[in-house]
Amino acid sequence: MNTSGDRLKALLQECNLTCSDFAAQRNVTPQHVNNWFKRGVPQARLDEISDLFCVHKRWLRMGEGPKHPDPLKTACQPTLRNEAPPPLLALDTGQVQLPLHRLEQGCLEPVSGLYQTIPRQALDSVRVTPDNAFCIGMPASNMAPQLPLGTLLAIDSSLTQVVEGECYALLHNGRLRVHQLSQGPHNALCLHSHDRLNHPVERYTAAQRKAQNLQILGWVFWWACLRPQRPC
Repeated sequence: MNTSGDRLKALLQECNLTCSDFAAQRNVTPQHVNNWFKRGVPQARLDEISDLFCVHKRWLRMGEGPKHPDPLKTACQPTLRNEAPPPLLALDTGQVQLPLHRLEQGCLEPVSGLYQTIPRQALDSVRVTPDNAFCIGMPASNMAPQLPLGTLLAIDSSLTQVVEGECYALLHNGRLRVHQLSQGPHNALCLHSHDRLNHPVERYTAAQRKAQNLQILGWVFWWACLRPQRPC
């Protein structure tokens, strides 16, 4: 890929977009897009297209530097501590029962009588209000090995704004999903998986998010799982 036109063509293939579909989205003719393939992306369109596909403008224009923003680079740095936080069992400030939810006909519903107990001090340490917290099971293997399929996750429904690199639970056309998120200008949302080999980055414009009922349910602030098998 030696030109910005080559890189644009590759981006369309990654997103399963035809030249005609992309042209319609950008309010230009397919011939315009074909000209961009041959002659390169016009300077006036670089910002727009790099934002749309969540890629760096420099990479699109010159093929230099990283292709995508780093999803693991968070917007705020963690506070340095002199000591590691105590394990959950060492916290003795009272317990909170977080309800377990599961997907029922495209909606999350609480499962009667099932809860996960977490010390209140643990919630306080990450500023999570118990009324805003609930648990779900990891619905897929896209975040393995960090979050294997079936991992119990705790979600803070009050935090739905995107902090790059953090994990969020999503509802997408009635399907429960968990991804790391990053966000570009113009409200473009990028979904990242830990297993990047089998799950490439997905990008959704504001219009696509609305059309596909893609909503952020909340921030994943706690998880727990068993090892898949006993070592030999």
